[in-house]
Amino acid sequence: MGKIVKVLKVISSLALFVGIWELIVLTGRYEPSLLPSPVKVLEGMGELVKDGTLITHFKVSLSRFITGYAMAIITGISLGLVLGYNKKVWEFVEPVVQLLRPVSPIAWFPFIVLWFGIGDVPAIIIIFIAGFFPTLLSTVSGVRKVDPVYLNVANNFGIRQPHLLFKIILPAAFPMIANGLHIALGTAWVFLVAGEMVGAQSGLGYLIIDSRNSLRSDLVLAGIIFIGISGLVLDRLIKLLEGYIERQWGVSEGRR
Repeated sequence: MGKIVKVLKVISSLALFVGIWELIVLTGRYEPSLLPSPVKVLEGMGELVKDGTLITHFKVSLSRFITGYAMAIITGISLGLVLGYNKKVWEFVEPVVQLLRPVSPIAWFPFIVLWFGIGDVPAIIIIFIAGFFPTLLSTVSGVRKVDPVYLNVANNFGIRQPHLLFKIILPAAFPMIANGLHIALGTAWVFLVAGEMVGAQSGLGYLIIDSRNSLRSDLVLAGIIFIGISGLVLDRLIKLLEGYIERQWGVSEGRR
């Protein structure tokens, strides 16, 4: 019953959004070329699916995203575990991290192009930068907040490194790490699209720019909707993985 109510709320929310959109179009305040109707955008989505354009660009974007995101979370979690456990080293590194963290990955783009050229690599590096800092900081914070009781018990049982790190600290810090993975996924997906809009010849970001250059605002909005749906699906997949790992480690939902 609860799931049915939840589904009805989602449908009602989306229907309200589309209704407001259609009402704005019906006012005639905006030219159809500037704000196409929901039906026109739906037709555009069908066109992109039918001719294979969507699948082609989506596969490129997904490949870049998986590569960059995987690099970011592996590096961020590994460094975060080490830096979070070694307080003195983290105090030395933190000023540099806090200095670089607010810099938009797009700001690095001129140097990235100069160093790595044009192609998949610049987009992958932008995704890596976007996903690395949230993962690193959440991991460090998670490790620093591990209950000292766990560490004392581990010490009494004679558990030493690396078992202490991987058997005690990592599972205890995982809820915060998981939060970082969700944040990293969102920022990485956003900057993937941004990177493809300014320096790529393929991908969902390029699809939007190419549609704009062709004065197809319906395809622009169709691309935006596909990007939103893709990001939502990826976030759900991360949540499923998170739940699986928590069950394996016996991390209760109530701790979050």
